[in-house]
Amino acid sequence: MHLTVTSTYPAPVAEVAAMLAAEPFVRWRAGRTSPGGTVDQADVSGSLDGGFTSTVRRTVPTTDIPSQVRSFVGDHVEIRQVEVWEPGTASPRGTVTLEITGAPIRLTGTVRLEDLPDGGTAQTYDGVLRAAVPLFASTIEKAAAQAVRDALSAEEVAGREWLTAP
Repeated sequence: MHLTVTSTYPAPVAEVAAMLAAEPFVRWRAGRTSPGGTVDQADVSGSLDGGFTSTVRRTVPTTDIPSQVRSFVGDHVEIRQVEVWEPGTASPRGTVTLEITGAPIRLTGTVRLEDLPDGGTAQTYDGVLRAAVPLFASTIEKAAAQAVRDALSAEEVAGREWLTAP
């Protein structure tokens, strides 16, 4: 299933890129976007100029997943999200992988930052979500896609809060 999600931020691309490359932000955002769960890892390696990798691993309850899908994954799932950003700040882009450990669900794609006419920034995730479960793949992909959209929406809220904090 193809999935595209765009978030917007009230700051220029360079400022948003610096935020995404900052380990304190990545840790803070992971905690804010894992309600009822735990953050097992949140770190950044590399640098904005040389390219960086952001890795977040968290365990979250599956209470928001439809019950017919929950039987495949249990009461909690571990989610691992890795973003590998290329060097440079003019038009940052990279790859993203999101895996649900213990479940055959994986998102792979790209992420990019672009200037908006109002001086803000658009962050767009574009990828393919796959569930390798015979017969139920479509149902699981739809539920997982909504969970990914919700998670990225929560990350957008956290990013906006970080950027506008005094």
